[in-house]
Formats: sequence, structure tokens, C-alpha cells
Amino acid sequence: MEILFLGTGAGSPSKARNVSSLALTLLDERNEVWLFDCGEGTQHQILKTAIRPRKVTKIFITHLHGDHIFGLPGFLASRANQGGEEPLTIYGPPGIERFVKTSLAVTQTRLPYRLDFVLIDKPGVILDDKTFKVTCGELAHRVPSMGFRIEEKPHPGELLVSKLQDAKVPAGPLYAKLKAGETVTLPDGRTLDGHDFIGPAQPGRTIAIFGDTRQTKEAEVLAKDATVMVHESTFGPDEAPLARQYYHSTNIQAAKIAKAAGAHELLLNHISARYIGKAALELQRSAQRVFKNTRVVHDLQEVAIPFEKRVKQR
Repeated sequence: MEILFLGTGAGSPSKARNVSSLALTLLDERNEVWLFDCGEGTQHQILKTAIRPRKVTKIFITHLHGDHIFGLPGFLASRANQGGEEPLTIYGPPGIERFVKTSLAVTQTRLPYRLDFVLIDKPGVILDDKTFKVTCGELAHRVPSMGFRIEEKPHPGELLVSKLQDAKVPAGPLYAKLKAGETVTLPDGRTLDGHDFIGPAQPGRTIAIFGDTRQTKEAEVLAKDATVMVHESTFGPDEAPLARQYYHSTNIQAAKIAKAAGAHELLLNHISARYIGKAALELQRSAQRVFKNTRVVHDLQEVAIPFEKRVKQR
């Protein structure tokens, strides 16, 4: 599992940063890629990566501002041209279906795959299957804006081969049955419960990804104990009044949320073009004084999300 940042800028593209989009790559977990927001130029950014558009099966839209959705029609068309045939689902606020269908209709774009929409008009669980649960929460922006909590289900424990060897269980098909938790009878008449030979389950990872927002308590709920939290940082440490006026957050406010939520790592994106070079580094350093494990990310940066024992920062 990795997060690949396709666009980390705020509002308009700049020479250094494209507008909002990130990919959550789940190739090992389910052979899929999920996009979160799809600002203008997202498909161009994808060309610079190893992502195959046909692997994108879900797109989550935080809100309907242009810098988060203007890339959708182009990406959908390119996915079709690059062999995409599997259905794709778009999750987003009411209005996203009309935007996409109107864009495709006006340009007479026909997709060879089924396009489904899940319209989000209230907080709650929007996806829950064998491997992941996705919950959305309402943030505080000028238009309805969502944050997403992506929770990986626990991984089954490993088969304790050394314990089986000590019990003189013959290797072969019996191992597979025991790993599946079945009860088996050995040739010598012993009966073994597979659960006795499986190690503890590996807890899944949790990612919290936020749209544009003022500092809000809802973000703390969505990011509770998150392995990784991705939050906007449109404004700097001394610009809290401006952040509130424009319904955005400062880097310090994001760091405070991460600390209160007990997150393990904070990744700051949605960076204003005013913050380049040393100024962007200072955004990171000042936030680290509040929450040490903070990074300002940049376009095309990939962040691995390993299994790990998490220690909350206080």
C-alpha cells in the first residue's frame, strides 16, 4: 500500500505543483488503484508514474471545486483509450454525476466501461467489503467538503509451521486446511484445530484523507489513530485569520489535529504557490514543532504505508 501524490498545489497549477489528486495504490491488497480528487492535468501526471489507468476502479471526490474535479472527463476518456474495460465507481457530493455526464455528453465521449456513482449527502460508511471500510465525514469549507477514513481489515495470522513440525504433522495438503482454520484428522488418529496453529492477526492500516477545510473536530474523529493523515496546508503559521476567512487551514492547525487524533504521520498537501523552496521547508519545520512526524509532500512523491507498531505522539 502506497500513496502517490499526483498534485499537491492549492487552487491553480504552478511550475512546481499541479492541482489536487492523489492515488492510493492497493496492488498487493486488491490489484486496484483508488484516486482521491482529480484536478486538471491529473492524467498528465499519471503518465509520469507506473500507474495504469485501467487499474483505477474507484475515484473519491472531496468537493466540487474545479481544482479537484476538472481532470475527471479527460481521465475517464483516457482510461477508455488505454484498455480500461472494468467498471469504475465515483464517490462524491451531489452534482458530481451531472458534471461528469454533461462533460461526456457535450464532447460525445462514449466509455466502453460502466460508470457508477455513489452520491454522498451525509456522513457515514460508503464502502465496506472483505478488505476495506471507507467512512466519510463532513468538513468545514465554502461548499460541502468531505474527509475520508480508509480502514484496512486485519490480515489473517501466519501459519505456525514450526509448531506443526513440533507436533509432527506431515507437510502437504493438511497445512492448507489448517491455515484455513479447518479441523483435520491425522493418519495417526489425532484431531487438530487449525486455529491452534495460526498466529495473531496483523492489524490493518488506516489512512485519513481530507478535502479543503477549516480546522474542525470532525477531522480528529476521522483521523483517530490513523497510520497516515493527509491534510491541506494552504496557509502558514501566522495566517490563521486568513485561513478562517477562506475556509482553509494552516499547517499548525493540521498539526494540532494530527496530535489530538493520535495519528502516526502527517502529510501536508494543497500547498499555496507562495510557499516554494525554503518557505515550503519552513511550513514543515514549524508544523513539526507541534507534531514531530510531519512532512510537506511534493508532486510525484510516493509514500509507503508499511505495517508497523504505532506509537502515539504526545
